[in-house]
Amino acid sequence: MHPETEMGLNLTRRRFFGQGAHPLGYAALASLLGGRASAANSIDGGGVTPHFPAKCKNIIYLHMVGGPPQMDLYDYKPKMKDFYDKDLPDSIRKGQRLTTMTSGQARFPIAPSKFKFKQHGQSGMWVSELLPYTASMADDMCFVRSMNTEAINHEPAITYIQTGNQVTGRPCLGSWVSYGLGALNHNLPTFVVMVAKPSNTEQVQAISGRLWQSGYLPGEHAGVSFRTSGDPILYLNNPPGVTSSTRRASLDGLRRLNELTARDIGDPETVTRISQFEMAYRMQASVPELTDLTTEPESTLRMYGDAAKQPGTFANTALVARRLVERGVRFVQVYHNNWDTHANVAGRLPDQCRDVDQPCWALIQDLKRKGLFDSTMVVWGGEFGRTIYSQGGVSQQNYGRDHHPRCFTLWMAGGGIKPGTVYGETDDFSYNITKDPMHIRDLHATMLQCLGYDHSRFTVRYQGLDQRLTGVEHANVIKQVLA
Repeated sequence: MHPETEMGLNLTRRRFFGQGAHPLGYAALASLLGGRASAANSIDGGGVTPHFPAKCKNIIYLHMVGGPPQMDLYDYKPKMKDFYDKDLPDSIRKGQRLTTMTSGQARFPIAPSKFKFKQHGQSGMWVSELLPYTASMADDMCFVRSMNTEAINHEPAITYIQTGNQVTGRPCLGSWVSYGLGALNHNLPTFVVMVAKPSNTEQVQAISGRLWQSGYLPGEHAGVSFRTSGDPILYLNNPPGVTSSTRRASLDGLRRLNELTARDIGDPETVTRISQFEMAYRMQASVPELTDLTTEPESTLRMYGDAAKQPGTFANTALVARRLVERGVRFVQVYHNNWDTHANVAGRLPDQCRDVDQPCWALIQDLKRKGLFDSTMVVWGGEFGRTIYSQGGVSQQNYGRDHHPRCFTLWMAGGGIKPGTVYGETDDFSYNITKDPMHIRDLHATMLQCLGYDHSRFTVRYQGLDQRLTGVEHANVIKQVLA
């Protein structure tokens, strides 16, 4: 069947009213959308009216791909020194699922962290010697040591924490934020993604664009990926011999053709394409200015560290993230790879921490200096944690750690989050949660609360269901971590 014929046969009541020339059509559509239609037309307004006053208007999400080992960084377990090379007790494991990478091991020898810990700030948070800059700002942060998930392998786990579901195809967190809050800058996307290059590339995980897709939300809410070398966005600049006026005339012609298609067929993706072509044209001027760090004071570049001047490093992306938020981008996602420490924790973890420690500190200080900290939430964490037992052999100087979904540590700061807070506790083996668990659903519900949304009412009708980021299972807003 021809697509146009099929579209006509499938004409819905909503589309009928939405395409009506009479004002009644627009009024009916606005009613059906619960007020979203009028709000979406304002550059200062969002697509969904917030349910209550928001404490946060931007998010910078720093995802450590692979799963940082919590007992080597934030979850201090001194009693494990007495268990060195002893088997993990069955009473602790409780028959919990293992990955195929360690399920065949004859034993599970405990590997205490080789790194030293100290308490910091009024909260007394224990932080590893690997993170001195992070430790110095403990009173600005909220540490959640009781994060947990059901996913035990990377693909479903990272999909889960990014989209609220282990199955791909759902909108990611950044797309929900874009859909809800809308744009603050007419010349930049509402949702930007950057993939930072680690200095150590021992075991880099695959990262695909499906993690920042919009799913069943309109395509305009998908993340726009900024490349970390060369032109930030492919084909953004005009080809040789093509002037700006020629590009403008070409886009005007394409727009007229797309408008005809949108009018005749009613395909929402055609409308998205029109808006994205126009956004790309505006970004030709805004993106070069954004990524030109020569305008930053030398003192700022020193704050982020020497690597800030090197495109693609974590320090560089952290600084660009601040510049994006400063210019009104709602959600900035930064991925930093190589945290999948199945072996050589001693050799690789220090490199990983050097990559992120000073830039994370600098980002918080920079946001404060710019007056953006109180309205910008910064989130740092992976998709799951690591095991206290070693994958393979163990020695006092080195070991490896397998995936562990039962507990891991994440920190948040700014944007409605209570500073100087430590939430959740785990057992002496950092294997099971003993107090105040926070599931991924709870994290998402809490983040939406800071943005002004009740997660149970922040929904989109799709395939006959009111879909939401937190899914159909119960989710709690963790009020103890809110300012």
